[in-house]
Amino acid sequence: MSTNPLPYTGLRVVEFTHMVMGPTCGMVLADLGAEVIKVEPIGHGHQGDATRQLIGSGAGFFPLFNRNKKSLALDLKTPEGLEAALRLIATADIVSENFKPGTMQKLGLDYARLKALNPRLIYISHKGFLPGPYEHRTALDEVVQMMGGLAYMTGRPGDPLRAGTSVNDIMGGMFGAIGAMAALAQREKTGLGQEVQSALFENNVFLVAQHMMQFAVTGQAAAPMPARISAWAVYDVFKVKDGEQIFLAVVSDTAWAIFCEAFGFADLKADERLRSNNDRVRARDWMMPLLRERLAPFSAAELAAVFERYALPFAPITQPQDLLDDPHLLATGGLAPITLPDGRETKTVLMPFTLNGARPGVRLNPPKLGEHNAELLAEIGYSAIEIEALYANAIKPVG
Repeated sequence: MSTNPLPYTGLRVVEFTHMVMGPTCGMVLADLGAEVIKVEPIGHGHQGDATRQLIGSGAGFFPLFNRNKKSLALDLKTPEGLEAALRLIATADIVSENFKPGTMQKLGLDYARLKALNPRLIYISHKGFLPGPYEHRTALDEVVQMMGGLAYMTGRPGDPLRAGTSVNDIMGGMFGAIGAMAALAQREKTGLGQEVQSALFENNVFLVAQHMMQFAVTGQAAAPMPARISAWAVYDVFKVKDGEQIFLAVVSDTAWAIFCEAFGFADLKADERLRSNNDRVRARDWMMPLLRERLAPFSAAELAAVFERYALPFAPITQPQDLLDDPHLLATGGLAPITLPDGRETKTVLMPFTLNGARPGVRLNPPKLGEHNAELLAEIGYSAIEIEALYANAIKPVG
């Protein structure tokens, strides 16, 4: 790890977030050095961030998106809990939230109120929709993928299919963090904070904007990805020996010549019908079945070795769990050890960039609920007796 201080060391972020979108924003800032304090609701049926208890496809949410954070558990519906939150916010540079519209206002923690207390505060709201006709709707990643064209583009014609990960939640949180970074730069000039808003639907529209612009430029509607006419002649998944699959790509005329020579396909290299990439695109109906037949006897590993030797693009069809043992990720520091709140050890995925040659790492494990209560309350001026009183009224003790 680099010994240089991280860019946002000394920055304090207080987040009121749950699920994926808001926590992603906080994780980005935390990985970059900010002190991120996760205020988790307790009392009135709450036991902290609900993702702590999720199973199935949500089981990875909390440990991934809440590393490098501290946890302060408060009952915000009590005067004591709200007062503690306000005292904490008074020390903050950024507040981040992703609750339903109106929730923070009901709690008295909306931007208008907090701005009056601290004009330098940057306030990030992560929502389903930016203000407008749709803002009253409840949005989920899958909802905006369906209404924003992404499911249509991902699935086969007539079979819309959501992307295989929480793309809008994660990117929406990232854009919230980018907005916060811009607001921090602006604050350097003006001395004032501002409100930043990021939204799932608008994020999804940005993701499909290339297809919108394709129509605007050509007048032709984009076909779903599985049905598209690819710009490249060989750009597909091949089923090979023992039922294995591998993705192979030959995307230029030079690459086609190399491919034919590597596999001894002299007849295809000499075929005038396959001279240029566009010729090969037009010939796909008969060329691809022929290539599939000729490559089928090879194992995926044999094909990968040839493609790697000749610097041709290829990819194994990998399941996510296999990446925990990926040799490149292990060798380059892309995975880091982490301790889960229940004490188990595992690996987690670091940010996909380096600063001074190092990936920003894990400084704090995902916190236990209320793990940092005593430390944070003492820091913002609560005496031992006052902390004891808070435990009685508005705080859940650790454990």
